[in-house]
Amino acid sequence: MLLEEGGGPPGPARRQPPKPRLPFLWRLKMRKKLKTIPSVLGIFRPVVGRCCHQCTPKSLGWKLLQPSPSLGFRDLLSVNETHTRYRGWLVRRLCGLAFVWGCRVYPGVTTDIGGQVRSSERVQKVLSSADSVFEVPDQQQQCPMLNTRGQASHFYSHVEVSISPVLLRVASWMVLKLLRFLFCNIQINLNQVAALQRATDMGAPLVFVFQQQCALDYVLIPHILFCHNLRVPYTVCHLQPGRSWLRLVLQRLGVVCPPPRPEGDAEASRLCEAIMTSFISLLLREGQSVSLALRGAHQQGPEELVRLQEALRDGSVPDVTLVPVAIAYDLPPQHSLRGQSPWSLCWSLASLLWDGRRGSVRIHFAQPFSLKEMCESRKCHVDGGRPLQELLLPSILGKSSESLSGCTSVSSMSPTSRCPESPPSERELSIALDLHLLHATSTCTAIMSTTLVSCLLLHKHREGVRLSQLCRDVLWLVEEVVFRNQDVGFGGSLPEVVFHAVSLLQPHLHLVRLPHTTDPLLAPRSTRTAILALAGHCPLLTHVFIMEAVGACAVLATLREVAACGGGGEVEFDVVLSQEELSERALQLCHLLPAAGYFPPCQSPYAFALDAVDSLVHCGVLVLEEQPQGQRMYDYWKREKVLIWSSAEDGDLSDSDCERQDTRCYKLGQPSQGPELFFFLCSLLSVQLRALSWAVEGLEFLQSPLPEPDCVAWLQSFLCDRASWGWRRYGGTS
Repeated sequence: MLLEEGGGPPGPARRQPPKPRLPFLWRLKMRKKLKTIPSVLGIFRPVVGRCCHQCTPKSLGWKLLQPSPSLGFRDLLSVNETHTRYRGWLVRRLCGLAFVWGCRVYPGVTTDIGGQVRSSERVQKVLSSADSVFEVPDQQQQCPMLNTRGQASHFYSHVEVSISPVLLRVASWMVLKLLRFLFCNIQINLNQVAALQRATDMGAPLVFVFQQQCALDYVLIPHILFCHNLRVPYTVCHLQPGRSWLRLVLQRLGVVCPPPRPEGDAEASRLCEAIMTSFISLLLREGQSVSLALRGAHQQGPEELVRLQEALRDGSVPDVTLVPVAIAYDLPPQHSLRGQSPWSLCWSLASLLWDGRRGSVRIHFAQPFSLKEMCESRKCHVDGGRPLQELLLPSILGKSSESLSGCTSVSSMSPTSRCPESPPSERELSIALDLHLLHATSTCTAIMSTTLVSCLLLHKHREGVRLSQLCRDVLWLVEEVVFRNQDVGFGGSLPEVVFHAVSLLQPHLHLVRLPHTTDPLLAPRSTRTAILALAGHCPLLTHVFIMEAVGACAVLATLREVAACGGGGEVEFDVVLSQEELSERALQLCHLLPAAGYFPPCQSPYAFALDAVDSLVHCGVLVLEEQPQGQRMYDYWKREKVLIWSSAEDGDLSDSDCERQDTRCYKLGQPSQGPELFFFLCSLLSVQLRALSWAVEGLEFLQSPLPEPDCVAWLQSFLCDRASWGWRRYGGTS
């Protein structure tokens, strides 16, 4: 949706998107109630995307991202004659073509990049090592060396890229036409575009890093930069075109599609890595921009960030400026654009056009920061957490566990095959940089309207909700999101926002008009497809409330343990809880959850656990309470592995026992949202915790020892069977 305040270019450049097409019965049921909701959105926009103040303080001091004066937002699809240098009736009909023909195209690589890669020292070193290994008189032993030389020629053909200005303009015009059919608008923050221009003027080449969601991600970033007269980056795309002619066209647009690594061929894998590293180094030396996709800290495959570090270490480029990019979709197209071949991709695009549901896209460019500063300062520290065997074995064996506040190496978070030739310090720095970029892209990703509605229907109103109550909850959730310095990807009046979200989620929802009332009932469908589709929108909002969700789960776990010790089995909420126990529970949960994208990389899990408990106090779930005389407090002594109910009037406590007791105690409060807020926060992590619980159940059925790949495959199969059994027994509530 376009913003009401600063939501698009002024005057005729602002194009109102068409109203979503709903069935007549849906429009009749929703129309009256939506008109009574006042317009309250678009009042405040938080500044998102600031770089880490601990790892890159100098980059933060550049102050590239200036929030004032606000330049507003621009709809990339709204192009008319005011964006061109010409006027007239013919320009109004060909304004898209005139616009792309007036955009600036920067010069590409001036040298023969394929020849430079062939003659690079890194590639020649790998080839010479292969020659020395296979240089024997036996003719049969010469075949691997010849295969390595042939593979080198095959790899060279993938990096012979250049940017053709004419082809780039034609492709941009076609992309603009295609995006108009797929989306109703694509919003860009003009303050962030101005920050990119200031970063370009500093001289260091820009490297745009984003989390891959679908094939459109590789198209949007170069197209946005081209439309704003910025340098179009060379894109490293991990999708395989499947046709040689399509690869040639993409290479003339600056797109590099690396070949897949040969399985079981170490020499060919080393050669491919050397060619890609030399290629990236040559691009950065020429001052070209590069666009890379992140695939997570646990993924194995090409290491673009390691290549950037090697280019910086070898002196190929004095410095590199990293720019995290966040792309948020109203309707994520990853389920439709999975095709690798051109025909399957065209079929997916045709199915999207036939569907008719057009959502919005919000793209955020975070503040650029220096890679050299992060590598040389060595301030980038990431706690590697604890391996699962250290967390689960004490509980399984019935032994007391030691404190979890210590730190382990971050190398345990990723296999050594990720960077086999790098020293441990460089490998840890690479993983820390990867986690920083993943967290930066997750933090500055805008929350869309479909995310809010889906999360409310799944985690707060699974049985259904009145439309008026849903509007009030959306308003409350927007305020909570903005309060946590997270931007939303929509604007305008609240009726338009809810109407837009419901129209996009229509195939997965039930809308029922009850008798004797004008307020319809909205509920998610109980089919597996509908639940999975709605759940696909929720991880972004879970990231926003991750601190409160961890604290709420820690409180619920403590209350359930109190109920189990009491023998009644029912959870009692009128219990005083100690800060030490809540922090310990939150710390255990932090070690169990994946760190990538969820937790701040520079913050230790122990500090995060303390902040999680404090965040519940700020939102009203917990209230600080003094320990009155004679009231019993729940405490958990780890040294004895027993539960102790102590009274404040007991006089037989020693001085050491008094020092152990925490004077800060909490009790469940009564926030404005009531107990529903507490259970809503607990429900955000229900999927992850349920998967962990099922995995623990499956350990007793595991026939060990097994190789790690077989064990992972068996565990995945067990989780799928367990989920199917729960679905057949409990339906959509499982």
